[in-house]
Amino acid sequence: MSEEQGKECPCEMSLSEKQSVRSGSYVFSSVSIKSDQSKGEPPAFSEKKTSSTKSIQYETLGLGIQTHKNHFKENLLWIFQDLESKVIKFLKDELETFKKILQKENTQYFVKDFNENRCIISEAALDLTLYFLRSMKQDEAADTLEDELFFIHQLKCNLKKKYQCVFEGIAKQGDSILLNNIYTDLYITQGCSEQVNTEHEVRQIESFSRHNESHEIQVECKNLFEATEQDKEIRTVMTKGVAGIGKTICVQKFVLDWAEEKENKNISFIFPLPFREMNLKEKETQSLMGLLNEFFPETKGLNLTRKNKFKVLFILDGLDECRLPLNFDSNETWHDVSSPASLEVLLTNLIKGNLLPSALIWITTRPAAASKIPPDCIDRLTEIRGFNDAQKEEYFKKRLTDENLAKEIIGHIKQSKSLFIMCHIPVFCWISATVLQNILEEKRKNDLKNNQADGASKTLQESNTEDTPKTLTQMYTHFLRFQILQSRRKYDGKYTADVSWDKDAILSLGKLAFDQLERNNVIFYDTDLEACGIGICKASVYSGMCTQIFKKETGIILGTMYCFVHLSIQEFIAALYAHLFLDINKKIVFVHESTEQENKDETMIDLLKTAVDKALESDNGHLDLFLRFLLGLLLQSNRQLLRGLLTQQGNNDKSKKEIVHYIKQKLEDNPSLERSINLFYCLNELNEQTLVKEIQIHLNKGSLSSADLSPAQWSALAFVLLTSDEEMEEFELQKFKKSDECLIRLSAIIKTSKRALLNECNLTEKSCSALAAVLGSDTNLKELNMNNNNLHDSGVKLLCTGLKNIQCELEILRLSNCGITEEGYKALASALRSNPSHLIELDLTGNDPGQSGVKQLDDLLQDPNCQLKTLRFLGPVAEEACQYVTGIVGKNLLLLRQLNLSESEIGDTRVNQIAALLQDKHCKLNTLTLRFCYLTDEGCSALTSALKSNPSQLRELDLSGNQLGDCGLKNICDLLMNPQCNLEKLELCGCSIKEKHCYLLSSALRLNPSHLRELDLSGNELKNTRVKHLCDALKDAHCKLERLSLNDCAITDVACLAQSLAETKALPFLKELDLSNNNIGNSKKQLSDVLRDSNCKLSLEREHWFSWRAGVNLISSFGGWITSLSKARGPVKSAVHDQSASGGAEEEEQL
Repeated sequence: MSEEQGKECPCEMSLSEKQSVRSGSYVFSSVSIKSDQSKGEPPAFSEKKTSSTKSIQYETLGLGIQTHKNHFKENLLWIFQDLESKVIKFLKDELETFKKILQKENTQYFVKDFNENRCIISEAALDLTLYFLRSMKQDEAADTLEDELFFIHQLKCNLKKKYQCVFEGIAKQGDSILLNNIYTDLYITQGCSEQVNTEHEVRQIESFSRHNESHEIQVECKNLFEATEQDKEIRTVMTKGVAGIGKTICVQKFVLDWAEEKENKNISFIFPLPFREMNLKEKETQSLMGLLNEFFPETKGLNLTRKNKFKVLFILDGLDECRLPLNFDSNETWHDVSSPASLEVLLTNLIKGNLLPSALIWITTRPAAASKIPPDCIDRLTEIRGFNDAQKEEYFKKRLTDENLAKEIIGHIKQSKSLFIMCHIPVFCWISATVLQNILEEKRKNDLKNNQADGASKTLQESNTEDTPKTLTQMYTHFLRFQILQSRRKYDGKYTADVSWDKDAILSLGKLAFDQLERNNVIFYDTDLEACGIGICKASVYSGMCTQIFKKETGIILGTMYCFVHLSIQEFIAALYAHLFLDINKKIVFVHESTEQENKDETMIDLLKTAVDKALESDNGHLDLFLRFLLGLLLQSNRQLLRGLLTQQGNNDKSKKEIVHYIKQKLEDNPSLERSINLFYCLNELNEQTLVKEIQIHLNKGSLSSADLSPAQWSALAFVLLTSDEEMEEFELQKFKKSDECLIRLSAIIKTSKRALLNECNLTEKSCSALAAVLGSDTNLKELNMNNNNLHDSGVKLLCTGLKNIQCELEILRLSNCGITEEGYKALASALRSNPSHLIELDLTGNDPGQSGVKQLDDLLQDPNCQLKTLRFLGPVAEEACQYVTGIVGKNLLLLRQLNLSESEIGDTRVNQIAALLQDKHCKLNTLTLRFCYLTDEGCSALTSALKSNPSQLRELDLSGNQLGDCGLKNICDLLMNPQCNLEKLELCGCSIKEKHCYLLSSALRLNPSHLRELDLSGNELKNTRVKHLCDALKDAHCKLERLSLNDCAITDVACLAQSLAETKALPFLKELDLSNNNIGNSKKQLSDVLRDSNCKLSLEREHWFSWRAGVNLISSFGGWITSLSKARGPVKSAVHDQSASGGAEEEEQL
C-alpha cells in the first residue's frame, strides 16, 4: 500500500447518509462527519517501532514479487501481533469513552469530542460496541449510547444552528444578530387569570403597566417546569402574552440554552412545533413519530416510548395561530405514537397526556386563544408581561451602541405616557428605537451644521422636542416612511430625502391587512394573499422590499407563511388602506347594509363615524387600535409625512371637529369602560384635550364631590386617573362622590389600586356586582373597606361571587355595620372555603349573625387551607371580654349558649367588658351565671344596661351573692319591664333586697308577666311585709310563674301568700314553691290547703346545716382573704389562659 493511499481515510461520507437501524444486525452504515482530524492520516495506533532486522523494505523497487511475498510471509506472525496490540489499545480507548458517556461523566465533552473527531474507524468501534451490547442483551446501554452520540447530539446541533440568530424585522443590510448578544430578560409571572380577556391587547398592556410587581410571583423562563415543594409535578405549562410581547423569542432562548448545554440538562429532547407550520399539515393523516421525523429528519429511527427513558419536551408555539378546531371532548382517544391519525387528534391527545404521558408540554398563545385548551389540562399558567420599566431601559442600551443616544431616546419615550406603556412590548421598543434613532441622528447632523454656521449653543434636547413622535400614529407613520426609504436605498441605490411610494403595493398589502384584521387573522397563507390579488411572485417582492413591515417565512416542512411584523403594524396599514380606498374610490372600506349607501359618494366623516360605530360594537375591541390610527391619520402633520400617498385635503379640520363632537356624543351614551377609554385615546390622537382638561380643573379644585358630572365627564375622570403618572396606592371614594354610580364608574381605578376605602359612602347592593367583577379579575386590590354601608345579605352574596373566584387575592375585607345577617355569613363562609388561601383579616363587627353565622365562620378557621388570622366580630372592649372568658372556659364565647363565671373576682372593669359583649348581637348567650363575683351597683347597672339594648337572647340570669345596691336592683327591675325582655329565670339569692326593691320587682312582674317562669329570691331578708308585694304580682291573671324560691327569707306568716294563690288564675302554672328554712307558724296549714289540689310542690323543711344569709355573710367576711391568697399563688387567670379547657377548669376547682 502506497503512502498516498494510506493518507486517504474514508471519512468523506455525509452524516445525512446515516440510517440508524435497531433491528437485524444492529450495525451502523459506516459514515462520519467531515472534520479536520479525519481528512489526514489515519490515527497512529502505537508509538512502538519495528526493529531494523524485521522491517519490510517496500521502497526497494528492485525486489521481485516473489521476494516480496516471501518477506511478507516471514513476518506475518509479528504483523498480526502488532496489529492486535494496536486494535486492542484503540478499542480500549474508545470503550473507555463510551463507558464515561454512559456513566454521565462529562458527557457533553466526550460526545462533542467523539463527533468532532469521528471517522470511519471510530464509527466502526461504535458499530462493534453497539452490536456486542445488543448481543449481550444490554439493549438499554446500547440505545442510550446511540441516543447520546447521534440523535441528541444532532438535534442539538441543528436547533442551535436554527435558533442562535435573531432578526428584528430585518437587521441592517439583512444581517442577523446573535440572540445571546441582545437578549433581554422578559418579565414573566405565574398564576394569571384563566378568564378570556375581551380587551384589545394594547389595552391589556396599558392595564399591565399599573400592576404592582411586588405582589406577583415572577418565574424565570428556564425554570418553567420547576415545581415548588407544595406543587405537584408540572407536566403542562401555558404561557400567555399579547402579540409581539416576546413569546417566540422566549421559546428561542429556552431551546438555545438547552442546545448549548447551559440549562435544563435533564431534558433529553426538545421538539419545537410552531402551529403556523403545523397548519400546513392539517389535512394529512400521520403518526406522531412520522410528524417528528418530518420536522426533525435526524430523529428517524428514534423510539421515544422506550421504557419512559427520555424526558421529552414538546413546545407548541402560537396556539392563537392554530387553524385546527382542537375539540378535546369529541376527539377519539389515541395512545400509539406509531399509528396514524389526524393532526388534531394527535395534538389533543398529546396535550391531554394520552400520547406520551411522561412528555412535558409548553404551549404559548395570545390571551384570546388561551381558552382553546381546557383548564384541567394545564398545570401551570404563566404570562409574559414583556419588559418592565428597568428592562425597557436595558433593551435600549443594548440595542444602541451610543450610550448618550440611548439615554436621549429613553428620556423622550418617558415624556409620552402612551409610548412608554407600549414599550412593554419588545417589538414596539424596536420600532421606537428604529424611528427615534433615525430622527435624532439626522437632527444631530443638522444641529452640528447649524452650530458651526452660527455658533448656536442649543442642546440636542431643546432642538429635538418639537418634531419627535408623541402619539402612536406619529410613531408608526415615521416608521413606515423610514422603512420605505431604507428599502429604496438598499434595492434601488436611491438616497432621496422624500419617499417614492408604490401605491399598488401599499393598496394590496392594505387590503390584506384590513380583510384579515376583520377576521382576526395574523398569519396568512397563499390562498389568503390570492384572495387580495397578491400572487406568489408579488408576495416575494413585497416581503423583499418591506421586510420590516411584511415578512415571508418558510417552515421546516414544505410551506410558506406570511405575516406583518407585528399586529399593530397590520392595524396601521389597514387604517392607511381605509384612507387610500376613500381617496381613490370615494367609498368607505366597510361593507354596507343597504344598496342606497353603496350608490352614493362618501366622505371622510362617513368613514370616521362608521369606524367609531364598528369599534364600539366589537365585543373584544379588535378594532380599537385601528380606530386610533384611522383618526390619527386625519391630522395634517401625519398626512404631510405621507405626501405623495395620501391626498392633502383642505377640509380635514372640518372633519376633525365633526368627529370630535361625534365621539363626545358617544361618550354620553355610557359605553363600556374599555370602549370609552379607547375613545379618549382616540381624542388624544386628534390632539383633543377639552374633556380631560375640564376634569383636571375639578381635581385641582377638589370640587368633584359636589360636581354634577355627565357620563362623558365620568369617562374622562376614569381616563385621567388611569393614565396618571402617580401610582394609585389608595382609592378613597369619599374624595369623589359617595354613591353607587361613582363607584361603578370608577371601578377600573379600584382595580388598579392596592387599597379601596369605600366606607360610609351610602353604597348598596348595586355596587357589589361591580366590586365582584373587580375581585374576580387580574387586580392589584389587597384591602377593601366597606364599613357602614347598607349592603345587607343580597349585596354580600354578590360580593362573594368575586371572593370565591380563584383569581381573587384580597387579603383584608372590612364589612362592619353593613346589615349582614345569618344568610350573609353563610355566603361568606362558602366563598372562603372555595378560595381560602389569601384572606387574612375579616371584620364583621356590628352585624347580626343569627343562630349559626358565627359557627359557620368559626368552623372555617379549622380548615388547614384557611389563611384567616383575624376574624373580628366584636368591638375592642367586647373583644377583651371575649378573650378573657375564652381564657377561662377554653372555648370561643361567641359559640357558647351558657356562661358560668361564679366565684371569679370579676370586678367592675371586667363587668363593663362583659356588658359590652352582651350588647353585641354576635353574643348568643342564653344563660349567664355570675354568683359571688363581687359585683357592685355600678357593675350591675352596666350589665343590665347592656341587656336592655340586646334583651332578646338571654333566658336565664343568676346574680346571686352580689351586693347590687339600690341602683343595681332598680336596673334589674327596669330590665324586667322591657317588653323585649324574654328572661325566663332570674336568681337574686342573697342580694340584700329591701322593701322598695320588692315593690319595684312586683311592679315589673305585673307590667311584663308573660315570660318569667322561675324567680329565686332566697337568702334575702324579705320578712312578711315584703312578701306581700310579691303576692300582688301573683294575683295578676297573666302571671305564669312556675317556680318561686323564698328559701331562708325570715318569713313567719304566709297567710297573705295563701290568699293570693287562692284568688289568682296563676296557680295552675305554679309547679314548685320553696319556703324552706323559714319559721312559719300556723299559716302554713292554710297554704297547704290551698295547694292541696294543685300540681305545685311545696317545700317547708328546715335545713339547720345550711343558711343562705349565713353563707353570704361568710363569703363577704373572707372575700379579702381569698383575694390575698390568689395573689400569693400567682396570676391564676393568666395561667388559665394558657391551658386547655380541661386544665383551666381543674385549677378553678382547686382554687
